[in-house]
Amino acid sequence: MTVGSDPRSGAPAAAIVVAATPKAGALREASGPGHVGDTTVHWRRRLAYAVMIAYAILMFTPFVWSIITSFKTLEDSFRLTIIPDPITTQGWQYLFQRLDPSIFRLFANSFGIALAATLSNLVLASLAGYAFARLRFPGREILFLVVLATLMIPDQLRLVPVYLIMNAIGLTRGPGQYLAVVLVAAIGAANIFLMRQYFLSIPRDIEEAARIDGAGFFTTFWRVMLPLATPALSAVAILQFQGTWNAYFWPLILLREQAFFTVPLALGGFRTLFQTDYPPLMAMVVLATIPVLVLYLFFQRYFVEGIAASGVKG
Repeated sequence: MTVGSDPRSGAPAAAIVVAATPKAGALREASGPGHVGDTTVHWRRRLAYAVMIAYAILMFTPFVWSIITSFKTLEDSFRLTIIPDPITTQGWQYLFQRLDPSIFRLFANSFGIALAATLSNLVLASLAGYAFARLRFPGREILFLVVLATLMIPDQLRLVPVYLIMNAIGLTRGPGQYLAVVLVAAIGAANIFLMRQYFLSIPRDIEEAARIDGAGFFTTFWRVMLPLATPALSAVAILQFQGTWNAYFWPLILLREQAFFTVPLALGGFRTLFQTDYPPLMAMVVLATIPVLVLYLFFQRYFVEGIAASGVKG
């Protein structure tokens, strides 16, 4: 095979290739600083992982301690020992055999209220968030600021008027107590803000294409925008379910009969004036953590995407 030449200079093409190739020394010199930089990045990554692992262990320690304490006796629960002495299941037996109302009733009450409040927030927050993000109407920005301002109003400030309203419409007696708690948590300003921010991050071209095809506002919202907002909906679902599941203040005010108590209210029953029964208390804490943990594990990827994308545009 013959070696070609450069038509402009007449030099052989192989010579041009050799001349254009950097020397080994030059490569080593150029790669020197990059190599040092890569080492620095490598150690920084190791340090970051070490810090995150240590932080994870620190956050996981109370859960492990709750499990250990649940297998202790009441006397042993006051000692800082890792291995129970003796190991007993009295706390768990009390939980499943002697608790009144039963633990199954408590979990059913909490799950029903949390599920209803979560579904309500998903529907209302998505509708309100889409309206604030895409629809144009007089006073939109002022109304949105008013919604955000409600975040600064503490629950204690609206306790009396909310209770009087619920009592007037008969929701402080019988099964209506469930509905009273759900209505208080039916919609949250933080969820509206989260959904609005996510809808703002979606390009308008998608909506315009749907409108060209003849879709109206609601059809565009239901068939186009809402499926794209799955990460934000997952974030709202996790945050709202966790908040309602752990809620103590409003269930304490609105649930007047023990048969309608939720798990957080039952946790308060293990503490008396003179002592706290820690083994069954810790056993119930462990069980109360499982539903939220399972929910987060299933929707973890969507949760992270929703929180990240909701802060893109304001």
